[in-house]
Amino acid sequence: MHSSVIDAEGLAALLENLKGRGYRVVGPTLRDRAIVYDDIASLADLPAGWTDEQDGGHYRLLRRKDDALFGYAVGPHSWKQFLHPPEQRLWTARRASDDLRILPEPVDSTRFAFLGVRACELRAIAIQDGVLTGGDYVDPHYAARRDGAFIVAVNCSQAGGTCFCVSMNAGPKVTTGFDLALTELPGEEGPAFVVETGSDEGEQILAELPCRAATTDETEAAEAVVAGTAAAMGREMRSDDLPDLLMRNLEHPRWDEVAQRCLTCANCTQVCPTCFCTSVADTSELNGEDSARTRRWDSCFTLDYSFIHGGSVRSSARSRYRQWMTHKLATWIGQFGSLGCVGCGRCITWCPVAIDITEEVRAIRETEATEGNAHGS
Repeated sequence: MHSSVIDAEGLAALLENLKGRGYRVVGPTLRDRAIVYDDIASLADLPAGWTDEQDGGHYRLLRRKDDALFGYAVGPHSWKQFLHPPEQRLWTARRASDDLRILPEPVDSTRFAFLGVRACELRAIAIQDGVLTGGDYVDPHYAARRDGAFIVAVNCSQAGGTCFCVSMNAGPKVTTGFDLALTELPGEEGPAFVVETGSDEGEQILAELPCRAATTDETEAAEAVVAGTAAAMGREMRSDDLPDLLMRNLEHPRWDEVAQRCLTCANCTQVCPTCFCTSVADTSELNGEDSARTRRWDSCFTLDYSFIHGGSVRSSARSRYRQWMTHKLATWIGQFGSLGCVGCGRCITWCPVAIDITEEVRAIRETEATEGNAHGS
């Protein structure tokens, strides 16, 4: 595959090209002391010169020594909020005299262009594709948004303190699922971007931008950026044996230990790019003639999520944390053919009490190994 290079002017031209094709361009921007995803009108909206410092229960913006546009890891937002929005009306009902009509909610025809999608996030989108469109029952609202999306990916130039995408084989280099992929190379005269194409439309758009062929030095520099990021992960977690490890330790005392700290606040599921659980709410207007059903994000950490007649199936914090972690790292495979974690680290960063999924796995693994050694001796 041949690589090209664009500069800041070329990136600005890319934004204009996408808008001219009818795309709603969404990308990283600064808001509320975080890097979040929102509408991007120009390069001025990007977080130039900013990075993030992350650890368990800790997130802080810091100034960089350069003006890199994508020199951060990931913030609290994921692309899920646009493809699988937090609130989605499903239908409305209207009664006039004896006539009752159920009106399905039309699908959203917005064509999104996502700018700055990381490898772990591409993997997360692929996982949600399988969940929401890969079976017998396709979510029409997700499918409509997803089918028209144009993805401009960015290879990570630095790892966050809670990143472990290498452990999950989900990054930091993007390999599939993109239309264009950028690797940012900061320079004294401004950043340059080594560009790879991943689709026919990506090739067509690149041909319309001011670009040139990448030199060997630039290609090698781009590869070095990704290699450096891969070697600097903030966390690691062995993932090849997770289903067996967790399923044979369902009564491990570690579940009680983590439950003493867990607030069951659902932060981890809200920031997770692959969690998809929802509930529905029915509302009626005071006129008695109009009502609606709305789907909303929910979480296996809420007490009501598993409520059936007689009470909640998972009434304890222990059972709810265990359900989340074993689903994400074990039973997801039986349902959807892959693990449900991409190693983005958001659940660690945005946990108020800094519960660390990689640490919980490590504790169970080490206890089992110690007990096994003790039995063997």
